[in-house]
Amino acid sequence: MGLTKQYLRYAPSAVFGVIGSQKANVAYVTLRGGERGRYVAVAACEHVFIWDVRKGEKVLILQGQKHEVSFLCPSPDGVHVAVGYEDGAVRIFSLLNGESSIAFNGHKTAVTVMNYDALGARLVTGSKDTDVIVWDIINECGLYRLRGHKDVITQALFLKDKNLMVTSSKDSFVKWWDLDTQHCFKTMVGHRSEVWGLALLNQEKRLLTGSADSELRAWDIVDLEEDKAEGEPKVKKGKTLLEDNNEEEEEEKEDDSLGERILSCRKAGSILREARDRVVSMTTDSRARVVGCHGNDSVLELFTVLSEEEVQRKMNKKMKKAKKKAAKAQEAAAGGAAEPVVERMLKDEIVRLTNIKASAKIRWADCLSCAGGELKVALLLQNNTIETYSLKTSDKNPSASKTARLTLGGHRTDARTLAFSSDNLAVLSASGDTVKVWNRSTLQVIRTMTCEYALCSLFVPGDRQIILGTKRGIVTGAADKTVKFWEFELIKDQSTAQKRLTLKHTRTLQLEEDVLCVKFSPDHRLLAASLLDCTVKIFYSDTLKFFLSLYGHKLPVLCLDISHDSTLIATGSADRNVKIWGLDFGDCHRSLFAHDDSVMFLQFVPKTHLFFTAGKDRKIKQWDADKFELIQTLEGHHREVWCLAISPNGDHLVSSSHDKSLRLWERTREPIILEEEREMEREAEFEESMAKGDAPVVPGEVEGEAAPAGKKTVETVKAAERIMEALELYKEELRKMEEHKYACESAGKELPPPKPNPILVAFGNVSPARYVLDVIKAVRSSELEVSLLVLPFPYVPELLKLFSGYIHQGLEVELVCRCLFFLLKIHFGQITSNQMLLSIIDDLRSITVSKVCEIRDVMGFNSAALQFLQREIESKENVTFFAEATGRLEEKKKRRRKRERAVLTIA
Repeated sequence: MGLTKQYLRYAPSAVFGVIGSQKANVAYVTLRGGERGRYVAVAACEHVFIWDVRKGEKVLILQGQKHEVSFLCPSPDGVHVAVGYEDGAVRIFSLLNGESSIAFNGHKTAVTVMNYDALGARLVTGSKDTDVIVWDIINECGLYRLRGHKDVITQALFLKDKNLMVTSSKDSFVKWWDLDTQHCFKTMVGHRSEVWGLALLNQEKRLLTGSADSELRAWDIVDLEEDKAEGEPKVKKGKTLLEDNNEEEEEEKEDDSLGERILSCRKAGSILREARDRVVSMTTDSRARVVGCHGNDSVLELFTVLSEEEVQRKMNKKMKKAKKKAAKAQEAAAGGAAEPVVERMLKDEIVRLTNIKASAKIRWADCLSCAGGELKVALLLQNNTIETYSLKTSDKNPSASKTARLTLGGHRTDARTLAFSSDNLAVLSASGDTVKVWNRSTLQVIRTMTCEYALCSLFVPGDRQIILGTKRGIVTGAADKTVKFWEFELIKDQSTAQKRLTLKHTRTLQLEEDVLCVKFSPDHRLLAASLLDCTVKIFYSDTLKFFLSLYGHKLPVLCLDISHDSTLIATGSADRNVKIWGLDFGDCHRSLFAHDDSVMFLQFVPKTHLFFTAGKDRKIKQWDADKFELIQTLEGHHREVWCLAISPNGDHLVSSSHDKSLRLWERTREPIILEEEREMEREAEFEESMAKGDAPVVPGEVEGEAAPAGKKTVETVKAAERIMEALELYKEELRKMEEHKYACESAGKELPPPKPNPILVAFGNVSPARYVLDVIKAVRSSELEVSLLVLPFPYVPELLKLFSGYIHQGLEVELVCRCLFFLLKIHFGQITSNQMLLSIIDDLRSITVSKVCEIRDVMGFNSAALQFLQREIESKENVTFFAEATGRLEEKKKRRRKRERAVLTIA
């Protein structure tokens, strides 16, 4: 048997060149008790970057896995941040160590919105799959799924004082949900198009919505239960700006017809935006005193919500003016006049603060209120830039000043060309406006220079200069149907009297079609040029005489490369194929279907017949040009891959994509076995198809607005399989013990016990029943219900027997009760009709109640004891805990500052 060819695996090393991905929002975060407004979190492909905007440095990376980040939401305590992904998953990271502690899987498609409740105990997520899911953060599980919207969810907010939630969607509806009964009790139909954002203002007494037009609609929220309790009729306000009478009449009719319910919404008016397009995003500060919104342009409009005292002062001024005007009119008319009436309008309560003009189109915005009336604004722009602004809201005419702009760590547009230096230490990337040189080891920018739209590049020998091929600058092959030859030349600069390197045009090769790409053979004997007529022409480089014509592609060849020994040429085309040709006779050795979209770049690994291809299908693939085999596929980019570059020693690969990221890949020492690689790909496809299969049906479930939160995934299926394997092991061990007992009785003496299962030995010689409990404990809390749902019913009776034993022993009572109640809920009919389970269920009924009451009493006793100890310590040491301690510390600091100022004044 001959030796097999050994290939080494390329593994992802780093992602750089991206400052913020436009798919997800920007959010202010607090890092390790630092200054508020100093750190912002943005998505960077599948990762989350935390930037220090003051220093312009990346201080923390929240590592993702495979899918792109689609939404961010910091927790109210400032310690965690929830991250939503394109595949519908949600992970919660700690900002203290950057590690993920909780993971939820419930949505089928990308997460579009997330919000915490006031305590940070619940998280609501909305998705493109039109579902809204409420998650329990403390118990790490899903509570319920709310269905009713018909399009993408654009916003979802908890109410603080009531267990209610309001959601908006692109289906033009705003829905109110009662979370106690998990149903929609009101649908607002006053919008003519998609609702892109909403905000709760005035202590949740007003709702502000942004739609596809230039209006921000305001709705008064009337709590009917409070009205009934107070017994006071509400005074209706006068007509407001751009009020739609027809819509208001419809709302009134709807309110009258529905009768008693929780709350009512009536339109209060509209605020006109300066932009004429749709609202792209809407944001508020934590106190809902400032509202920011923007469209598809570069202007952020800021509005301030006045407090009731400020509105009253404003109305008093207007009344004084009205009285003066009425008095003057009365004097002129020399007669009596009626008392002037001043109506309270929406524009008296929500006033325009200022506009912020950014340097490019705005994609996302976030606001943060700080001490002293300072408002900080963070903008994520569409050109891979973050800008921050600051303004004083207390000023009469506030103007925003730019405080930071993060641009150094990436290009404004896609990098379309890459090159490695000869010493493998530097990487060149060029885009439509700048060229950057990066240090490969630290991934820091060494040089940034402006340029025109660059399409190709290379380092000049010596690595002191670079050459860029642009749309109007130096080109080797161009759309003018020519190939031009250039030589390096040192000329004396007239201004500095020093010599500088330049290029001198020597020859021109005239062709019949536009030239797409050209390549010299490594021995400088041949020149290959790809033409617009789908052919590749080969010429002798010394005489420019025609040598070969390579034809066979159905669409133009976009990239080509020649092997190091000048024997093979590989061509990649827009027809998605790669063809390998011999340079001796121009014969096609093999045609490979390489990518699912156009092949954008192709390059041989130095001193080998291995080559890489990059395609618009977001993948990079490595091929063997001798055996015509696919070696490995590098996945990671989330948009089209434009180009790549391989270091001269072949140990590193860098790629550029439309997602604005540059990715570095390193060659490891791990060998690749092709058969195992194909087997792993087939297993991954099978697992993906298994997870995308039909969701398990809950017996007796009626299709309605509320549904279980979890979904079937590969992890839940594997968890169910582990539980089944543990139950099978438990049954096998029971059978062994019964056989051993029968053998002892038959022999009339004690026989040596059977050998335990090696798995039980590996777990520390635990009992089979305890091993089943350990396997159930190892299942993620968020995946437990779905795993039990996948479990076939024949395993349920054995589980119920084990649950009875666990509760009697007091082992994990809370977890066991959770599993028990879920199994009783989904298998109620089969369990109640099984006479064999009657005694077990009766025993579970009695023991469960007693054990749960016992645990509740212990928790109550411990809580009372802790409160007693707190009071004792406070009375002895005259100190307070938690929030009061923080407030007193601030007061002490203020008093100390006053004393210091007084001392300085006296001095």
